[in-house]
Amino acid sequence: MINRTHALPVVRQCQILGVSRSTAYYQPTPVSAPDLSLMRRIDELHLDHPFAGARMLRDLLRREGHTIGRRRVRTLMTRMGIEAVYGKPRTSQRHPAHTVYPYLLRHLEITRPNHVWAADITYIPMQRGFVYLFAVLDWASRRVLAWRLSNTLTTDFCLEAVQEALATSGTPEIFNTDQGCQFTSLEFTGLLKDHGIQISMDGKGYWRDNVFVERLWESIKYEEVYLHAYETVSAAQRGVARYLTFYNQARPHRALDGHTPNDVYFDTLPARRTAA
Repeated sequence: MINRTHALPVVRQCQILGVSRSTAYYQPTPVSAPDLSLMRRIDELHLDHPFAGARMLRDLLRREGHTIGRRRVRTLMTRMGIEAVYGKPRTSQRHPAHTVYPYLLRHLEITRPNHVWAADITYIPMQRGFVYLFAVLDWASRRVLAWRLSNTLTTDFCLEAVQEALATSGTPEIFNTDQGCQFTSLEFTGLLKDHGIQISMDGKGYWRDNVFVERLWESIKYEEVYLHAYETVSAAQRGVARYLTFYNQARPHRALDGHTPNDVYFDTLPARRTAA
């Protein structure tokens, strides 16, 4: 997919393909086939039982015939970037450079496009590896505004997606994420502040604070990812792109009275711009 001998710089090739630069430069450590199989199953169990920690997942896997210990489950969960979701006490102070912002959406009525955007990262299994998917979602319409795949949990591919969303869809009033290090970084919060966007962050472990993104992950995994064993990153790129086009343009949502995200987003947005 990336040709290092081509006259076009690698950075420009990444921009054209819509992939993070880390995808081109980083060489991931191979993961064994048994571990990939376990990670795929852990991902499925995590979607069904988001409250399950390493011990419970170990027990669930053992009931299915897997010989596995808690520490190995914990190692794989860390590699996948997932953890059990539950309220946790604040037992330590974060680094001053990584400020945690309050959750601004509680009791807030969100009925118009570009009022609130939300974003998150999820694990995408492949046949011989895995990648991470970052997506920016318009809260009111459920429309996916931008997304990126990467094989590392870095901040740069998140920034690229947010920059694309800002360039193509305007500026939201509030941007909501969880408290992941990618989102508390000065680069990420600085980008939002430069555009005058209010920053909102979920409570630690409270997945319901960003529930619409969690529902997006469930949809894309059960309706696309788990049905296709992607062999390469480019195959995953095509599959995710195909599904998200369908999700935005053709998939009806019960919460939107059977309309699609594009219907709600574009039918409402012009009226808001005219009124402004």
